[in-house]
Amino acid sequence: MPVLPSLPSLRHPRQRSGPDSSGAGADQAADPSLAIVDCAAYLNGERVRECGDPATAIDRVRAEGRGFVWIGLHEPDQREMAFLAKLFGLHELAVEDAVQAYQRPKLEAYDNSLFLILKTVAYVEHTAGNAVQIVQDGEIMIFLGPDYIVTVRHGAHSQLRTVRAALEADPDKLAIGPAAVMHAIADHIVDEYLSVVEAVEDDIDEMENLVFTPNRPVDIEQIYLLKREILGLRRAVSPLMPAMRSLAGTSTDLLPKKIRSYVRDVEDHLSVVADRVSTFDEMLTTLVNAALAEVTTRQNEDMRKISAWAAIALVPTAIAGIYGMNFANMPELSWAYGYPMAIGIIVGLCVTLYVVLRRRGWL
Repeated sequence: MPVLPSLPSLRHPRQRSGPDSSGAGADQAADPSLAIVDCAAYLNGERVRECGDPATAIDRVRAEGRGFVWIGLHEPDQREMAFLAKLFGLHELAVEDAVQAYQRPKLEAYDNSLFLILKTVAYVEHTAGNAVQIVQDGEIMIFLGPDYIVTVRHGAHSQLRTVRAALEADPDKLAIGPAAVMHAIADHIVDEYLSVVEAVEDDIDEMENLVFTPNRPVDIEQIYLLKREILGLRRAVSPLMPAMRSLAGTSTDLLPKKIRSYVRDVEDHLSVVADRVSTFDEMLTTLVNAALAEVTTRQNEDMRKISAWAAIALVPTAIAGIYGMNFANMPELSWAYGYPMAIGIIVGLCVTLYVVLRRRGWL
């Protein structure tokens, strides 16, 4: 075993109510600045309660010659990752990605480990027609070795507490090894993709109804905002496709054959998400064009109405303008019925124009 640096707060964590806490009795860090929120050794699919810090857990697993260690972290810093890198022999480039975060989804294979980056997404509840942000994204990075799995989470959502609890309730699956944990996390994240996609689909349907509902204002800005969120969702899903395909087809001993078949199922679900996201993007592009056409049509209708009323208003304006010239020899000025005649002509022409324009759909 390599000589480890002296980090007592990491080697002997105490309880902390972190977002990835797996329940009562979970060994967790006391200092809020520390990133380890759960750590345990698993033998035959059962959690070893006395192995609640990384060094003790890996010592127990390697002494037994079986089982594995699962460490969950939330937004670790360089010092904490350096400790785990030395303990498990993590590759320095992967460690750097884990600290900096917000990397592109990918799968990297090193000498005796795998490094998988998954984007997480969460739907943000909002008022219809007033969506500033619809999809929040985060990140989960997974270091997979023969007797360990380290999960690094960035972002406030996509907690792994439920995943850990579900696996601990299924010792047979957990006994397969750390690859089973990797599959469970990937499956959990893809399920979240599906939930977000369904929620976004409802938003698109609602916007579509607003665009094509008569006498309703069309807010093109909201469509563009939703399109931007779909683009963010695509950036999370599309790069993950080749990574999951590579993971399903890998022949490494780190991924048992049974788990590879599970990963292929996750890949299939991810393909469904990718197809729907692509469809959403096309639908929103079409919806933007339809909204612009609808706005143009409504503007044309408004211009026709304005023009029609302007034509009607032109009749009294023209007649009043003629008789407002005040020439001395205008015959109607001294005629007793001149004023009623002018008013009658104005009313008659206005009514005639109104009827004609109304029949033609201008009013």
